[in-house]
Amino acid sequence: MKPPFFYATGRRKTSVARVYLSLGTGKITVNNKSLLEYFRREILKMTIMQPLELLDAVSKFDIEAYCSGGGLSGQAGALRLGMARALIEFDPELKPSLRKHGFVTRDPRAVERKKYGRPKARKRFQYSKR
Repeated sequence: MKPPFFYATGRRKTSVARVYLSLGTGKITVNNKSLLEYFRREILKMTIMQPLELLDAVSKFDIEAYCSGGGLSGQAGALRLGMARALIEFDPELKPSLRKHGFVTRDPRAVERKKYGRPKARKRFQYSKR
């Protein structure tokens, strides 16, 4: 017997998304708001929906997610990874197709820390010969 929902965590930059996936009608809520209400930019909505569109499962699952940390772009990436992982929990046979499109790999890019003696992480102060 399958459980009533499938849970997975996604991370991106400093954002964390906890994703609960269950069979349903395609309703997606993020932090108790609708997806369209929380992520207003079209590119973010597109990013989030990619795993479901790949599997033609947009209207098959209800997704409840809780995002924290970082900005909206990082949260959207974290949510996409969390959704892909939850789909794999639901059906492990989906993993090869999700991996092929890069939805299973955690994006390791993050802001580089500022170094002492410099204005930013890599930028140097202007050199004056005279």
